[in-house]
Amino acid sequence: MKLKSLMLGAAAAAAATTAQAADLPVAPEPVDYVRVCDAYGARFYYIPGTETCLRVGGRVRTQFVVNNVLDDGAWGNRDSDGYSWLARGYLYLDARTATEFGTLRAYVSMYGDSLNGDNSIFRMDNAYIQWGGLTAGRLGSNFDIFTGQAFMGVVGRDWSDTTLNQIAYTAAFGNGLSATIALEDRSSRESTSGVYGGTRMPDIVAALGISQGWGSAQISGALHQVYPSAAINGVNTSNGEDDLGWAVGAGVAVNLPMVTPGSNIFFQGFYADGALSYMGNQAGVFDANGSGDNSTGWSLSAGAYIQATSTIGLALDGSYSDIDAASGLNDVTRWAIDGSVQWEPVSGFLLGADVGYANTDTDTVGDEDELLFGVRMQRTF
Repeated sequence: MKLKSLMLGAAAAAAATTAQAADLPVAPEPVDYVRVCDAYGARFYYIPGTETCLRVGGRVRTQFVVNNVLDDGAWGNRDSDGYSWLARGYLYLDARTATEFGTLRAYVSMYGDSLNGDNSIFRMDNAYIQWGGLTAGRLGSNFDIFTGQAFMGVVGRDWSDTTLNQIAYTAAFGNGLSATIALEDRSSRESTSGVYGGTRMPDIVAALGISQGWGSAQISGALHQVYPSAAINGVNTSNGEDDLGWAVGAGVAVNLPMVTPGSNIFFQGFYADGALSYMGNQAGVFDANGSGDNSTGWSLSAGAYIQATSTIGLALDGSYSDIDAASGLNDVTRWAIDGSVQWEPVSGFLLGADVGYANTDTDTVGDEDELLFGVRMQRTF
């Protein structure tokens, strides 16, 4: 009987102890809150558990362009689209980490289109890694200088504006002075894919630039392999001559604070031999004829942006190009002008209108005129 009482008492004490333990507060799991990273500018945050700062952003753009309204343009051809209606969505990711050799950066931007109801998958825009002065991946060519002021640019202007795969090294000397040497994908610089054979040698690009309070300037140079296909337009060129094309360019942009803060003007010029992509070549002239004769050309361009008010901006671009085509091809001269007005009623939200005119004069073919209009709405976040 005493043993039974002792056992019951022990069980009761154990139950009470268990109940009291259950009532004790449980320590919460540690939470790793997102921290603001101010080392690289606004809107960067530390990725939880790391010392890497990340910025996430995007852009939504919709625009309506009335295509060439002249008689020999889109509106003169019943089977051509009289307008282009585009909706585009961008996604940006920018990750940066401080290292003893400098900032380690990985940047990705991509976008998807819907043009006249045709939905596309997302396309790669930029994807590159930077570490100290080294850059590798897909981004704008180091040869390019200024790529225009107009809000939309409804007509093409003759200057280099190319995004491609590359590896580059930039040395900064202080006071805004820097020099870059790069290997860049030749494929993106072929005047017409059917003229070129397979890739053998990437382009070699060099640039020297300066950026200071007054503005910026750059000189650029490039070497480009002219490597004809085995057959061009059915003609055997397998015994044709390979050549080394080249291009040079220079440009300067000057800030105009005496007009209004944010206003500026730029000038630039290019010359190319067997590498017409580097001077614009909106007409699509072949770099060579496959028999050892290269096309040469030059272009001059300028643009201005005026911040008319705190919310309204005015822009104007113009270019002129002259191409002396290789033997058997047609020489071309072309000029183009494009102007726009844009309104930013709220930070990051833009509305604007654009108009552009271009004239292309091709030997043995004649003149072709272009006149286009466009409107755009854009939100960047």
